[in-house]
Amino acid sequence: MTSIFARRMQELGTETAFEVLAKAKALEKQGHEIIHLEIGEPDFDTPKNIRDAAAKAMNSGYTHYVPAAGIPEFREAIAEYISRTRNIDVRPEEVVVTPGAKPIIFFSMLACVEVGNEVMYPNPGFPIYESMIKFLGAKPVPMVLKEENNFAIDADDVVEKVSDKTKMIILNFPENPTGGVLTKESLESIADKVKDRDDLIIVSDEVYSRCIYEGQHRSIASLPGMKKKTAIIDGFSKTYAMTGWRLGYGIMRKDLAEKITQLMINSNSCTCAFSQIAGIEALRGPQDDAEKMVEQFRRRREVIVSGLNRISGMTCKKPQATFYVFPNVKGVNMDSRKLPDYLLNKAGVAGLSGTAFGECGEGYMRFSFANSIPNIEKALEQMEEAIQSL
Repeated sequence: MTSIFARRMQELGTETAFEVLAKAKALEKQGHEIIHLEIGEPDFDTPKNIRDAAAKAMNSGYTHYVPAAGIPEFREAIAEYISRTRNIDVRPEEVVVTPGAKPIIFFSMLACVEVGNEVMYPNPGFPIYESMIKFLGAKPVPMVLKEENNFAIDADDVVEKVSDKTKMIILNFPENPTGGVLTKESLESIADKVKDRDDLIIVSDEVYSRCIYEGQHRSIASLPGMKKKTAIIDGFSKTYAMTGWRLGYGIMRKDLAEKITQLMINSNSCTCAFSQIAGIEALRGPQDDAEKMVEQFRRRREVIVSGLNRISGMTCKKPQATFYVFPNVKGVNMDSRKLPDYLLNKAGVAGLSGTAFGECGEGYMRFSFANSIPNIEKALEQMEEAIQSL
């Protein structure tokens, strides 16, 4: 039977966190108590000053179309922020605002990647990378993140895999799902390999740059000659607990920004006007709430890592950043692909299989510690009891 669907739809993946969330919500409707450690969403309210700015903007008429690349004042605020935090000189015309950071991943590939090109990406990694690569008919080339390397991208592996067909390298650090980061030395090694390749671009996903516990975030765009070769992805969801606002942006050379703006015009027209005004307040206003949130995550990290290491069959490295842990569950007497469903139904704890982030996640799980310490402690207790009964 002939299908109405294009063949490329078969290559399109998903984000399992939302599927598990739906399962968990269905169980809750049936009366089950579920502790949510599956979704990558801060459990804090958007800071009041940001909400107030949005309400004021809405009541002042920011409810209509605005320029596709973003409101000029907002692009200027983003340029100032990135210039200061990444130690590079960014101009407003190098900024494109999008409804969430995720569109920049897709748009940059649409603008730059041809069928048959190779795109390198972290595995385990954010699942949308591989999904979009396959959807566009390019060849995904995984950069394997290994536990013994603290789940950091191996610069030697990157250098070895770069070929004449490589068109894009996706870097994500701090990294989802592992919390790994990249050292300055690793960034320099990668930069040295690609700096003379005019046909290759780095897409640097830095949405967790403010949620780091040891050291400071460093962007590959700050290295000599790399700004023009790098598209930085960032947004407001994680830093300011603004997941539902759908507000993100990309920083890139002007000619690429113009192409991404064309794609915005052809897809979304523009990003919500009053959200952009709120974004200005987020960047230029008080940062106390954002900093307090990270300190809360730091305390929760200690609780969940020590607790997971007490569960028989599990071992867990302490993440250097993000609000995720990626424990090794190979010692548990159950296939790691089946374990999340078992823990959801038996222990009432929602988590994700490591394979939700690529085949190299086999033998691991991801838990978000964007939940209260009492809930995390309860989840650990219930998981331990469920695993002991296997």
